[in-house]
Amino acid sequence: MTNLEIVKSTYEGKTSEENGKNLAQYAAEDISWTEAKGFPYAGTYIGLENITKNVFSRLGSEWIAYKFTPEDYVASDDKVVAFGTYTGTYKITGKPFKARVAHIWKLKAGKIISFEQFVDSQTVNDAMR
Repeated sequence: MTNLEIVKSTYEGKTSEENGKNLAQYAAEDISWTEAKGFPYAGTYIGLENITKNVFSRLGSEWIAYKFTPEDYVASDDKVVAFGTYTGTYKITGKPFKARVAHIWKLKAGKIISFEQFVDSQTVNDAMR
């Protein structure tokens, strides 16, 4: 698979579970995952277990229908950028949101070594208040 195909497989599966399995399959053991400063889950997490605990488990338990809808991708050598929109509804407040986002993925030898998120965090934080 190309780097672009690997990244697409983490977004475009039939289910969230399929996307998660694809991420696990292609993640390097020491993958670095950075959620943007100002985002509710901001920080850098190392390893899939830490990413799951600090990001995916929280997204799944705190939000209704939280998802990233990719619009397009740009691939160059070992980098892939995916950009699109996050949407969801915060369970506690019942407020929905929509936010523009870009993800920068870096790969090496067919494995994802890092992920960095750029997002309009304000709309997400507003939904949580």
